[in-house]
Formats: sequence, structure tokens, C-alpha cells
Amino acid sequence: MKIIAVNGSPRKGGNTDLLLDEVLGIIKRNQIETETIFLRDHQLQSCDACGYCREHPGKCHIKDDFPLIFEKSLAAEGIILGTPVYFGSATPPIKAFMDRVGYVARHMESSFERKIGAAVVVARRAGHNFTLAQLYFFFTIFGMVIASSPHYWTLAFGNQKGQVTSDEEGIITMRKLAENIVWLAKKLHS
Repeated sequence: MKIIAVNGSPRKGGNTDLLLDEVLGIIKRNQIETETIFLRDHQLQSCDACGYCREHPGKCHIKDDFPLIFEKSLAAEGIILGTPVYFGSATPPIKAFMDRVGYVARHMESSFERKIGAAVVVARRAGHNFTLAQLYFFFTIFGMVIASSPHYWTLAFGNQKGQVTSDEEGIITMRKLAENIVWLAKKLHS
């Protein structure tokens, strides 16, 4: 069983990295394999809506790192999408991931159905809820099972690197999210 985190933050060592590390650390301690895909380390262009994936299921004509990212997404039992909020929404890299993976997977039968989906959002001040909804829409269109936190929506506050660690409620929320992902993974894959 494997849970991947797709990190849409361009800032290495930033708040999104810290939150995803918090979540994945708990998941790992429960003997579930994890991996983080740092989109900042990959070339992933935006979807150009050409329709190639309709004619060639599982494929995209754009020559970049998409095939590797897509294969890891298909193979995982769960996907955590993490992004900071940029001007009230998800970052361009996470949006490119959702669009490219989304369009290609839509033309493959049950490719993401019943996988676990979880979202982690961080912002300085506002835009969390809209961004969280963006990520949840990705999960729901595929029939993924959304893991949430019983503590609060899966978001935290922070601007400068490391500032999110001062958001005690945000950290508790991430820990509860991780516990729910573990519980759900064991229920779905027992």
C-alpha cells in the first residue's frame, strides 16, 4: 500500500513541505509506504485541451515529466494534494497536475475510483476554502474517498518559511488527517 503526496509549492522547505512532512511522518509510522512528488523538481506543462488523450487512453502528447507522475498516481492507493494559496487559489503546478492527470484519467475506466484523496492547504491569510474546494473537486469527479480531519478543515496559516509550525491548530488538524488516512487505508485495503 502506498500513499503519495503531490506537492505544488515552488518553495523548497516552505510551509507546504512542513505540513506534508507532518502528515506523511504519521502515515509512515503506521507501516504505509509514502512518497512525495515535488512538482517543482519536474517539468509539467499545462493542459492544452488538444483531445489526444481521448484518442489515446492513458497518454498525453506533451513531452515532459507527465508519464512518470501519472504512473505513480495510478499505482498509489491514495493521493494527498498539497498547495499554498496563490492569489486565492491553488498554485499553477498543482493545477497543471490536476488538469493533466484529470483529463488523461477521465478516458481510462475507473482509474482513480475508490482511491483515497486528501488535501493540504496553507496560506498567509485567505483563500483557503476556495483552494480546498478546488482540490476536493478533483477527488470527487473520480469517485475517490476523501479523508478529512475531525478537528477542522485541512488547512493551516503561515507566510514565511516555518511560520506554519506556530499554527498549533493547523498542526493538530494535519495529525488528525494523517490518522484518518491510515484508518481509511486499512479499512479499504484489508
